[in-house]
Amino acid sequence: MKKYSILLLAAGMLAMTSCDNYLDKLPDDRAELNTLEKTKQMLVSAYPSHSPNFIFEMSCDNRTDNGVLYVAQPNQLQAYRWQPIETEGNDDPKAIWNSNYEVCAIANMALEALDGSSAEANAIKAEALLCRAYAMFVNANTFCMAWNEEKADEYLGIPYPKVAGETVDERGTLRETYQNINADIEEALPLLNDTYLSVPKYHFNAKAAYAFAARFNLYYHNWDKAIEYATKALGGNPASLMRNTKSYEGLPGVNEIHNKWIRTGENCNLMMLSANSIAGRAAQGSSSYKRLAHNQDIVKSQTFWANNPWSTGTSAATGNALCEARLLYGNAQIVYIPSLIEDFEITDKVNNTGFAHVVDPVFTADETILVRAEAYIMKKMYTEALNDMNTWLRGHSDVASPRFLTLTEANVNSSMDAIRMTDVPSRTIGEETIKKPLNPQGFAIEAGTQTNMAHLVLYMRRLTTMYQGLRWLDIKRWGIEFTHHFDGEENIVFKAGDLRGAIQLPADVIDAGLEANPREN
Repeated sequence: MKKYSILLLAAGMLAMTSCDNYLDKLPDDRAELNTLEKTKQMLVSAYPSHSPNFIFEMSCDNRTDNGVLYVAQPNQLQAYRWQPIETEGNDDPKAIWNSNYEVCAIANMALEALDGSSAEANAIKAEALLCRAYAMFVNANTFCMAWNEEKADEYLGIPYPKVAGETVDERGTLRETYQNINADIEEALPLLNDTYLSVPKYHFNAKAAYAFAARFNLYYHNWDKAIEYATKALGGNPASLMRNTKSYEGLPGVNEIHNKWIRTGENCNLMMLSANSIAGRAAQGSSSYKRLAHNQDIVKSQTFWANNPWSTGTSAATGNALCEARLLYGNAQIVYIPSLIEDFEITDKVNNTGFAHVVDPVFTADETILVRAEAYIMKKMYTEALNDMNTWLRGHSDVASPRFLTLTEANVNSSMDAIRMTDVPSRTIGEETIKKPLNPQGFAIEAGTQTNMAHLVLYMRRLTTMYQGLRWLDIKRWGIEFTHHFDGEENIVFKAGDLRGAIQLPADVIDAGLEANPREN
């Protein structure tokens, strides 16, 4: 091991993109990474403590306006309007940016300290590389456009520090950013070794690492690699890794459903992260966040109760095979499934104050099998895609329901053709459907079977990743056009390739000299 002094800097100081040199002075309090064990312990902190899920959910079509009679927070309204977010709370761009660059800095310190090629040293190196890649992947998906081969040299990337203690003061291109992420992932995967992990599901264990690699390569349009890595994550019996949502129906309430949902013992949960966030409070419809919500109109028209090939309505009796459709709570203004709710940490028992957290299964087998299904669809391997979609469907359905079916190419085409395409702009949220115009960014699909299969797998992904923000990234990747409705003001439309898909950088980062994300005039 190399002997290396770690700068114990605050998160704000670890925003490695600033033009200021934050590393001029060494603090007195240091840790020396002179053993593998110390380096391993350091990597416990190499996971983001803040999440973009709140911003992503407010930006996408999972939310609509309940009206001015209800309250919304400033960052909610700004995200919903696709405007620069000016607040600086736990769920805002500054916290997300700094958190991920802090992860990057810690990973770089660990990589600098590592020496030798023992199995344990290689495993620690793999985790550090994956932590850096994941942090930069999150920031790229937040602050950059979706990958587009045709525009990758035009679109801005993000700074990608690779050397401990050195800043990077230029954004570079999106191509350079993706190449850097890809290089870290490819270097890490052959070095994976779970045996040194004490709590594997809160770290990049092998299944989570391959699930991450699969998602990255799907976004990167590397369909073959997405399939290869998803297969390694899922193993030979993917059905055993699906979330058995039928088993949740007998649970007595919100807390019991949530606690089971985030258990490390659930086979479907491949990796969990905890974040400082009020995303759970907003999802549950706190009075302070109730104006912009996943309300009953969206549920009926586009999500859990929507018209789709296998279900419609609210219960098995009315023909809904989807088990999640019977795990919903709320009212007309807010309908939620207790997958992501607030876990409040009380730090002052006298005043009952503390911090809001969420625990998020950031990689699951359910999402990973849909990654593979989407990649199969892109390769027109429809039999394989249908196998994966049916595996997902059996895990999430009441197979005794009269509406349950096994998907085939014929019934996918007939059912999806029968569903009306949503008009953009739409007049009301209630007239929208699960089908919205697709304008793939940097790739192409054919009319007919391929388009119908794409609509359906995107709908399945929307249900699976509710509250996790990935719907926003699917919108960006697929150029999905949609309307955000407003009470008392003009509705707005998100267009294919909309530059507002790249969340604006924090103001202090721009002030420090980094180029802001462009906007259309």
